[in-house]
Amino acid sequence: MIYLDNSATTQIDEHVLEAMLPWLREDYGNASSTHAYGRKARVAVESAREEIASLINAHPAEVIFTSGGTESNNTVLKSCVFESALVDSIVTSATEHHAILYPTEEIQRTGVRSTILGVNQQGHISVDELEQYDSKRTLVSIMHANNETGTVHRLREIRSTVPDAYLHTDAVQSFGKVPFDVAELGVDFATFSAHKIHGPKGVGALFIKKGIDFKAHQQGGGQERNRRAGTEAVALIVGFQTAARIAHASMQHFAEHTRALTTSMRQQLINSIPNIHINTPEVESLPNILNVSFADAEHIDGDAILQIMDMKGIACSNGSACVSGTMQPSHVLSAMGRADAEAKAAVRFSLSKYTTHAEVTTAVTTLAEILDQMR
Repeated sequence: MIYLDNSATTQIDEHVLEAMLPWLREDYGNASSTHAYGRKARVAVESAREEIASLINAHPAEVIFTSGGTESNNTVLKSCVFESALVDSIVTSATEHHAILYPTEEIQRTGVRSTILGVNQQGHISVDELEQYDSKRTLVSIMHANNETGTVHRLREIRSTVPDAYLHTDAVQSFGKVPFDVAELGVDFATFSAHKIHGPKGVGALFIKKGIDFKAHQQGGGQERNRRAGTEAVALIVGFQTAARIAHASMQHFAEHTRALTTSMRQQLINSIPNIHINTPEVESLPNILNVSFADAEHIDGDAILQIMDMKGIACSNGSACVSGTMQPSHVLSAMGRADAEAKAAVRFSLSKYTTHAEVTTAVTTLAEILDQMR
């Protein structure tokens, strides 16, 4: 198989797996226990917290561990509105992950004002449009990089436009792939996940800026400084730490490697497939994502493309894995102005450090053959 769906999840790195195994076998203590087993687990959790915090230029006390991006996103939105009562309005964009859009819709049904900003054809919001929402009672949530197109949003510009608002960013796709500095970007909250960077599934982190009176979204024990109840998953947290360390140490190589591949793939696709639209911007985008659609999409079955690609040994997708199989057009591409038929027939290739030039060429050739037969 050729795996080109790394925005959905990634192959676990062998070094990550090796780092996790002792915490699944002999070092299985609960990090909240006071005996030797528990103390050893606590040291591992706090070591991971310190290292991950240092990678984003945060203080360890500003990082809590969660089960992943969805929990972190829901926690920020719902705690800011309900438990912490920090805000009475939410502003986000039409191209956010559904882990932002769906809870925003749910919160709106309680009477809380929410605004969904449109985007241009490159997937960017109009930052000037944000000026009217600069309020200490507003939460602005704009993802750092889009999971379908790879578009990287201008967080520093957004921060300077709304200096008084709370600013949250979903950095699940960008963390470990491009530099992310909470102080430089000026964010108050940020969401991260391990399994997008060759770490384990089921663990993520949430950055909460020091000084914010942030109260727990879920109640139970006093773990994570009373901000996230539940027994810490030590093995997963250690795996996250190891994956983050490896990703940051090899970030430049990853960017050069995957950018070279997507640049080559972009040109090959343009040369071999007529009526193609490249939905990923050439600049201000992640280096490893390439999203394409087709101007004559009314003659193309998007699901059939993916099924045939799979039968030929190539794994790719038409967008977020969280909504795959719904037969709905991509909400991201629709917001960018693509027609429904085109938004349904899009293909997203997302590469990793393991992807090769030969695999990219094979994928392009196979896609071109499939489309030629369909047309």
